[in-house]
Amino acid sequence: MEPQDPVPVGTRFYITSGHLGTIKYVGAVDGTPGIWYGVEWDDPNRGKHDGVKDGRRYFTCLVPNAGSFIRPSKSLNFGVTFLTALSTKYVDEAHDISDREKIILGSSNRAIEVEAVGFDKVRSKLRDLQRLREVSLDNEKVAFTDTPGQIRRTCPNVRGLDLSTNLLPSWQVVAGITVEFPCLERLILNKNRFQALDSELPVTAFEHVVELQLNDTLITWAEFREVVCFMSALRVVELGYNRLTSLSAKSTKSVPLIHDLNFDINELSDWMSVASSLSEFVALRRLVLSRNDIRIIPPLSLESSPIRHVQNLALSANRLDNWQDLDRLSQWCPRLESLNMAGNPLTESNELARHSRQYAIAKIPTLLVLDGSAISAKERTDSELFYLSFISQNFSGNDEEICQAHPQWTALCNKHGKPSEVLPRKGDDNKLSKSLINVNVYRCLIRPEKEQRHTGEATRIKTLPTTKIAVFRLQVMKALKLPRSVVRDIFEVWLSLEDGFVKLCDDSHDLGWYGIEDGSNIFVTVNSTEQ
Repeated sequence: MEPQDPVPVGTRFYITSGHLGTIKYVGAVDGTPGIWYGVEWDDPNRGKHDGVKDGRRYFTCLVPNAGSFIRPSKSLNFGVTFLTALSTKYVDEAHDISDREKIILGSSNRAIEVEAVGFDKVRSKLRDLQRLREVSLDNEKVAFTDTPGQIRRTCPNVRGLDLSTNLLPSWQVVAGITVEFPCLERLILNKNRFQALDSELPVTAFEHVVELQLNDTLITWAEFREVVCFMSALRVVELGYNRLTSLSAKSTKSVPLIHDLNFDINELSDWMSVASSLSEFVALRRLVLSRNDIRIIPPLSLESSPIRHVQNLALSANRLDNWQDLDRLSQWCPRLESLNMAGNPLTESNELARHSRQYAIAKIPTLLVLDGSAISAKERTDSELFYLSFISQNFSGNDEEICQAHPQWTALCNKHGKPSEVLPRKGDDNKLSKSLINVNVYRCLIRPEKEQRHTGEATRIKTLPTTKIAVFRLQVMKALKLPRSVVRDIFEVWLSLEDGFVKLCDDSHDLGWYGIEDGSNIFVTVNSTEQ
């Protein structure tokens, strides 16, 4: 479909090389004749500037240096309608040359007869469209809706719709498509670029949408707030890869009862601002803030936490480096059951990092799952005793002073009994040394054979018998300085026994279940040419 020339600002397009862009400016450029398009490319690496040429700003870009000027050209493609893309993907196909059918053109008064190839298959495909429940038109260049009613007559039963990486210019166009699906529940719009909403949307367009994905759309928090008020049934939202630096924009419009918000890979850094901005999301239960820039979790200074109902929190790969941050999490999220925190300095480079799992379990009494691994009752008990022993060895003073540094001190003492107030002498047989075991880890190039014995120097790991295999695997990777990119199918862990080796492959069991004890020998293979 070819829009009139010149095309309006906001039009989306693609070129034969596969690059997508948005027209941000139409007009003259100083010092050159004719009309130019100022464009922002979806892939910023293709850009040359941010809309400024020879000191004059013609347009602005969402991403720095993602812009350039191009001439109007027939090589620019402005996309197709929804049904055209649907037919191209789900109906069009190569037909057998022998499968022919004579068709009389109705407008010719039976004067024109043509030969159609595979027409029966097309009819069958069209019938199949009415039964479609899931439609994926990812990267099919959808830019326009169709005549009202056409989409609904073609595929009325769609529940899930993926329109990622297309040429949709606005929320009005999206609504013109989704209003045709009365049963739509899942809407995926990743890698599109929408203009800011400037008019009301029909409520029926998103009436039953429960899940919405807006990853890599560069949508702002303010724009999201304007759109989401038209989605009363919405419960799950993904807003990753959007370069969000703040959620501080306020809105007078109500929000749906969203219980799952995912901000993975953004640039959020202010915990207080993020939490306060989510105060209106009273049903929020799962919050993903992985791979952002959060450096500190401050004490709760409000009367009640704005995210007090959150039960599942992901903080992996941020910049948290102080264990008091976890103490404060219990204030902000008093119902926290699941936490992901791998990849922070306090679990990777802090001097206490090797015992990070035990400390985290002891510091957050409501926790049931840590970094994807369930916490058993025995592991909790061992971790809390471990933590009590650590405090008693490293801190002196009265209970009030200890509680200021370790808020769980009193509760854990009431639960397990108070450790001796006298600092243990070196070599004392205290609870800490009783709990820990030393495991010798040897790295080998190939799968260990039955008669193989350890060679080279062992890497010694101190851990608890209650440590799950999944967690122990991470401890081994860290001790051997293996990158996190090493996946399980090329990273194998073997326990050396008198009659051979046992592969530690069931992550749900702990070390004690396999009979691993103090002095056990573990062999590790990494089946990759890169390691």
